[in-house]
Amino acid sequence: MGYRDIYQAWKDDPEGFWIEAAEAIDWDRKPTKALDSSKAPLYEWFPDGMVNTCWNAVDRHVANGRGRQTAILYDSPITGAKATVSYAELKDKVASLAGALARQGVTKGDRVIIYMPMIPEALVAMLACARLGAIHS
Repeated sequence: MGYRDIYQAWKDDPEGFWIEAAEAIDWDRKPTKALDSSKAPLYEWFPDGMVNTCWNAVDRHVANGRGRQTAILYDSPITGAKATVSYAELKDKVASLAGALARQGVTKGDRVIIYMPMIPEALVAMLACARLGAIHS
């Protein structure tokens, strides 16, 4: 299926196209609707679906045997620092920080401010929040 076919499929049935595309990720609760436009111009994608971003970004790759593959390739043009982090390493780091946040009382729906430069640890912090269901900014 080429670009034109994909584009035509979207034009012919946008709702069906996005529901089918949503099959590419793991859902805790699969959506039955792709787009809620009832409050336009504020739109809500997959309003009845529920997904864990951390599972989709990290854990499922480890579960599917890709733990040794590179998840993060860090190359700072400013500091010259370079690093790679595998999915398995990332999962361990995220779980560790999520545990620390949970011990501090962070739970689903809480807000967490992350004030860090764009380094691998910032991604770990974001994913740790997602693992707990906390909202990060």
